Amino acid sequence: MQKKKTIREVLQSRKLLCDGAFGTYYATKYDTRQLPELANIQHPERVRQIHDEYIVAGAEIIRTNTYACNTAMLLKETEEVKEYIRGGYRIACEVAKEAGKEKESRPEIYVAADIGPIPYTDDVDRERVQKDYIEICETFLEEGAEFILFETFASLEDILPAISFVGDKAFILVQFSVNQFGYSNAGLSARRLMEEAEKYSEIDAAGFNCGVGPGHMQKIIRTLCLSHKKFLTALPNAGYPKAVSNRMIFSDRNIDYFASKVNDIAIDGADIVGGCCGTTPEYTRRISAMLDHTKTEHSFTEEEKRVMPSHQENHAFYQGKEEKQLIAVELAPPIGSDDEKLMDAAHLLKQSGVDVLTFPDSPSGRTRADSILMAEKVSRETGICVMPHICCRDKNAIAMRSQLLGAYINQIYNFLVITGDPIPTMVRTSVKSVFNFDSVGLMQILDDMNEEQFLKAPVCYGGAINQGRKNLEIEIGRVKKKMEAGATFFLTQPVSTKESAERLRRIKQETGARILCGIMPFVSLKNAMFMKNEMTGIDVSDEVLLRYRADMTREEGERAGIELAKEVIAMTEDFVDGYYFSFPFNRVHMLKDILK
Repeated sequence: MQKKKTIREVLQSRKLLCDGAFGTYYATKYDTRQLPELANIQHPERVRQIHDEYIVAGAEIIRTNTYACNTAMLLKETEEVKEYIRGGYRIACEVAKEAGKEKESRPEIYVAADIGPIPYTDDVDRERVQKDYIEICETFLEEGAEFILFETFASLEDILPAISFVGDKAFILVQFSVNQFGYSNAGLSARRLMEEAEKYSEIDAAGFNCGVGPGHMQKIIRTLCLSHKKFLTALPNAGYPKAVSNRMIFSDRNIDYFASKVNDIAIDGADIVGGCCGTTPEYTRRISAMLDHTKTEHSFTEEEKRVMPSHQENHAFYQGKEEKQLIAVELAPPIGSDDEKLMDAAHLLKQSGVDVLTFPDSPSGRTRADSILMAEKVSRETGICVMPHICCRDKNAIAMRSQLLGAYINQIYNFLVITGDPIPTMVRTSVKSVFNFDSVGLMQILDDMNEEQFLKAPVCYGGAINQGRKNLEIEIGRVKKKMEAGATFFLTQPVSTKESAERLRRIKQETGARILCGIMPFVSLKNAMFMKNEMTGIDVSDEVLLRYRADMTREEGERAGIELAKEVIAMTEDFVDGYYFSFPFNRVHMLKDILK
């Protein structure tokens, strides 16, 4: 008996046809809104029937019914989820085996162990999710899986530990989901996603599924500059659905068009083609009837290459100032519509020779004037360099890119990128946080835009440092990660103690980052007490509080703040690259006395 060729061996000489949608087909076929993955245990005959229909239609790859087999989606404990994974994988293998027995001339059927995204809300959740991916992969490998498929992902970040875990123990395919304009929900372009996949030798194939119809998918793929190191895949949706009775319904009137477009994508060089949401065995049958399995090379590698400009402008606020300590000052946008005090402060600071003015983005989750619009007005009226804070909390990737493009058009080239504070508890019933990504994810978007939209004059962006984090090693790791994502400077939480200064020194030693030390000159006991008790990340020691009295005059309070600032400078001037001042109530006139 001839040994079965591996999927890698087959793809070296011919194309393969993957099956179509499972979830949308299951919902229509059995008129249910129940997750199809539950059928692996509860209705295995249904799962078996759908796999068999796709094989009969001509599919050479079938995906296990395990896309949502995780604790978050099934709402079950880990061990029970593993049983659903094992059930789904065993059913697919049984069907594939039986198909081989029925007809010897039938091509080999390959079973892809299907893994979909696991939702999460924060960094703590992310660590758990990354472990979940590894456990899912481990379960598949224990069952004998030789083909692992990650599909519908917005980036690689969350699944890299699992990919590393699998290594060469299985053929690994990663498929990304992008919109009509070629961007994922993480804000990354199709080009960037494929370039990232190219970096990892463990990944054997990469491409796209879901998100768009076949026409848009073909256009997106044709804009890429692809190497021949990875096999290319394309599994578009059956077009675009309509919402009917709270269900997404796909029209089946475009089957011939769909099949012809998928065949065109294969001719362009895709090695694995098939269908995603809305497709059925009939779609697979039509593709199979016209698909030329002959191996072809990617035909779209050179024409669309980006032309690098001969000269790139550098608008970084620190450009040409390597020999001086930089001065950044934060101006909080107003809560209401009156910006007179802020504008007065900006004009005063222009005379003080500060290097850049920064504008926080609704800190503490409380509404203030838009940081970019405020920065643009100050820049226009004063000519001073400005840097709005960009918070990840309030906008999805589409809105974020739109906002950044608008800022760039208005000649804003410096940004501080932060994850952002959560929405205050008291308003969470009416206001929802939006966190499509964290600060590192947003930095990756900016890096992407620098390579695509901002080639002539790339923007400069940096991140925040919380030197007060309980586990300093984690913070050091975050700083390094941000630097890898393109951050060229960092602003810190306010320093007011020797301990905080020494922790910052450690970060500088470990990373070599350009650091502007945060200083907040408290102006009264009430001000210092508020910051100590109400603001996270700001360390105010009892020793600092002892500098202030309840009966201090305004002048005495400001003098105490000035002295505190001078002491912080004395503790840090030998290793920091500058200072980032945040004056309570925009009392920027204090800066002159601090810098004397």
